Amino acid sequence: MSKKLFSRLVGLFSSRTFIGTDRHGNRYFTRNEEVDGILKEKRWVIFKGEEDPTALPVEWICWLSGQRKKAPTPEEMIELEAKRERVKLNVALLKKEEEERKAKDSARRQSVKTVGGPDLKSFMQQFPGVSFDNRGKEPEEVSDATDGISDDRFRKSETAEEGSSISPDGEQQPMSTEPTGSGQSFKPGTWQPPM
Repeated sequence: MSKKLFSRLVGLFSSRTFIGTDRHGNRYFTRNEEVDGILKEKRWVIFKGEEDPTALPVEWICWLSGQRKKAPTPEEMIELEAKRERVKLNVALLKKEEEERKAKDSARRQSVKTVGGPDLKSFMQQFPGVSFDNRGKEPEEVSDATDGISDDRFRKSETAEEGSSISPDGEQQPMSTEPTGSGQSFKPGTWQPPM
């Protein structure tokens, strides 16, 4: 073996400083090393059993990567473990409350009866001249105060067959989808949409 490699191996085991262990039994070490004239601290872990980096506590991972200057103390680790357990219990409690709330909401939705359509009687009573018989279903009189169509014409158009219209003289005429007339015979305000 080369002399340099041998001195490094001897230095590796002789100059390392034991820092601590975690709850799994992994041991953490440090060593000061001079690299290019600069003194650097080297940190590492020796796993107990199978090497599983995901099993390392977060505090030790931060120390290994240099995010923490000081290694976590056993008291700090005990306190942090207790805090993590409280958080887990709180999360479980919140999940349980959320499930109960969802169950209540779904039960409440199932118990709500469907409401019928709008109350047409109260709607129609808002218009003057409209009244209902004792059952409250059929209008007795239809008032036409807004568009100038007489009651007779309105009743005739109700009885007219679909696809036909009633002329101003009261006769039924077939409706056409094609436009009729010419542009010269158009008078503004006289056009009525088909019923």
